[in-house]
Amino acid sequence: MLPINLTNQRVFYYFEQLSAIPRGSGNMDAIAQFCVSFAKEHNLKCIRDEANNVVIFKDGTAGYEKSSPIILQGHLDMVCQKTPEHNINFDTDGLDLYLDGDYIKARGTTLGADNGIAVAMVLAILESDDISHPPIEAVFTTDEETGMIGARALDANILQGKRMINLDSETESLVTVSCAGGSDFVVNIPLTTKTVTAPTATIEISGLLGGHSGVEINKNRINANMLMGRVLNEIKSVFPFDVVSINGGDKANAIPNRSVVTLCSEYADDICLLVETTLYKSIKTEICDCEPDFKITTTYLENSERTVFTNDIKEKLICALLCVPNGITEMSANISGLVQTSLNLGVLTTNNDTIVLHFALRSNKMSALYFLEKRLCAFFNIIEFPYKTYGHYPAWEYRKNSLLRELYCDTYYEIYGIMPTVKAIHAGL
Repeated sequence: MLPINLTNQRVFYYFEQLSAIPRGSGNMDAIAQFCVSFAKEHNLKCIRDEANNVVIFKDGTAGYEKSSPIILQGHLDMVCQKTPEHNINFDTDGLDLYLDGDYIKARGTTLGADNGIAVAMVLAILESDDISHPPIEAVFTTDEETGMIGARALDANILQGKRMINLDSETESLVTVSCAGGSDFVVNIPLTTKTVTAPTATIEISGLLGGHSGVEINKNRINANMLMGRVLNEIKSVFPFDVVSINGGDKANAIPNRSVVTLCSEYADDICLLVETTLYKSIKTEICDCEPDFKITTTYLENSERTVFTNDIKEKLICALLCVPNGITEMSANISGLVQTSLNLGVLTTNNDTIVLHFALRSNKMSALYFLEKRLCAFFNIIEFPYKTYGHYPAWEYRKNSLLRELYCDTYYEIYGIMPTVKAIHAGL
């Protein structure tokens, strides 16, 4: 049991109650029922849907009965991880909480404060008769950690509020006011081939930093796939070659730090020499400040019969790697330093009959996201490569004039004596 003299006793009382209930993503029945039972105990209207989302409604207090509702939101699930020696069954067992100085911890496991502390805060507010407030719509969603499954399934028509405070944040003094929307743009190139007999050269770009295509897109991280397009174009200006395969990256939302291409050419040994001397030195000098560990290596093999791309496919692919946009395409005019729109060629793979290019697109303005899609459509229509878009999720667009944001900041200053940091992120929330 936690000490009963903790500040904000009821918040930590409910956090302890929640921590006793198994609530890993996908195991939501018990925690949803706990929220329903809480609502019944306090005579509050409650809706539980098929995804185990729970919405609890509380009327406004005296003087605020007719005010516009406020939505308070957190998610019920947690990430379940443990130390190798700890004996726990996350499907059936609760957490073992303890106090370590000023910190609440869980023995041998993750704590689940993401996002149990939000749920505990909201339950304490719903329970209280001493806090003045407008009507409250408390939204507890499920399976956030595995893809916002509950939020996607929630019927928003049951909500009347137009203002929402989401309590899923790691930093108390940080106020997030915008996030990016996004989509996937996938090019599937039907592979036409021919057979040649010639030596081969395998070229590998490695040592790049890589990173998250949203939050680290502004850090000058070099995309290995796009850099490989540059290398191929430089080689093409000196020696003829055919392409056997090209592969780089395995996640669309990660900046690839490695890319490998295998070429066939009578000049394979000369290509290896060109790449490891002239090209490596030129590129290394250019990018060493942002990519200090960049490497490019080659492997030479003697004559063999290989299946290679037809020349038309090779030329168009190199053109695409040279000409399609990648990285930041637009910065925000409202928030200094915020990337507004970007894209990342995260996956480039050669399969038996297809070459796949998988881009992750992001923007904090949906109109800009759709325009970026149209730019890619126009380009790939011209070079006659088929494509599809899917996985759209909406941007949380920055509102220049926000009474809720200003009220939050003023209230935070009144309580703590400092202004909170207002931030937007170029990733999805």
